[in-house]
Amino acid sequence: MRTLTPPTTPSRLQPSSRCQHTPPCPTADSPDREAARVVAAHPEQGWSLLCNGALHFEDGGELLPDGRVIAPHRPLTATA
Repeated sequence: MRTLTPPTTPSRLQPSSRCQHTPPCPTADSPDREAARVVAAHPEQGWSLLCNGALHFEDGGELLPDGRVIAPHRPLTATA
C-alpha cells in the first residue's frame, strides 16, 4: 500500500518566479498588492489569482501565498 505525504512546500509557484513584468508587480506583502496583474480570472466563482501569488476575492478578501487571510474590504473612494 502506498502512503501519500503532504508536500513540504506550497504547491503554488513562488511569486518572484512568476512575475516577468517591468516594472515588477507589488509583492503580496505590499499594501498595494491588489495592483498586481491578474494571471487567472474566475469571475463565475468570485476569485482571481494575481501575479504576486495572492488570491483576490470579489468581496475584497484575500488569501496570501503564506496562508494569511485578509478580511473582506472595499477600497476607499475619494470624495470631492
